[in-house]
Amino acid sequence: MVFGQIDQGQLGGWHMYFFNTSFKKSVWGVQGDLQYRNWNIAGDLEQLLIRGGLTYSPKDAKIKFTLGYGDVTTGTFGGYKTTTRESRIYQEALFPLKLGQRFYMNHRVRYEQRFVDNQDFRTRYRYNLFLNVALNSKEMKKKTVYFALYNEIFINGQRNIGDGQTVQVFDRNRFYLALGYHILDNLKVQAGIMNQTTNGWKKNQLQLSLHHKF
Repeated sequence: MVFGQIDQGQLGGWHMYFFNTSFKKSVWGVQGDLQYRNWNIAGDLEQLLIRGGLTYSPKDAKIKFTLGYGDVTTGTFGGYKTTTRESRIYQEALFPLKLGQRFYMNHRVRYEQRFVDNQDFRTRYRYNLFLNVALNSKEMKKKTVYFALYNEIFINGQRNIGDGQTVQVFDRNRFYLALGYHILDNLKVQAGIMNQTTNGWKKNQLQLSLHHKF
């Protein structure tokens, strides 16, 4: 992918579905997401990401651990047919925290092991701070409107990735602002803008996501 040719003024479009569930009367569960990302609003593939994992939530502890796998297909900007395939194993920990009556915060730490076409094995570290603010209710429940934001930083574990290729320690940063609505107690939708900054380019993406807990 030639990052220098990316139109940084073009608005991208990301469409996402997230799910998670816990097995009945168990500390175990599953979670995952399906994301279709475009360099433009639609039609110019940036990434197709399919990801899922097994979760573990210790009793009487406000933390969730995940071991998962992701399959990622990355396209080249400009409508070219060239794609790169990546298999990704990841481990993460999620720490929820409520501040006051309306502020719902989550800290997520993720470690990835990445197997990318034509590159050496590589790793990456990610930290995400999420904040949801309930607007018309003190609880995140059916018919609640809320404000959502997050910031996530990505750090590469290696600089040399094979065949003379190198990357920076800083991989990227994502900053997101959105408005959300609880359709049901366990189903919500969000629409917002995410700004993604790398060493080579910076771009805004329109995001529409559905979040399902069952």
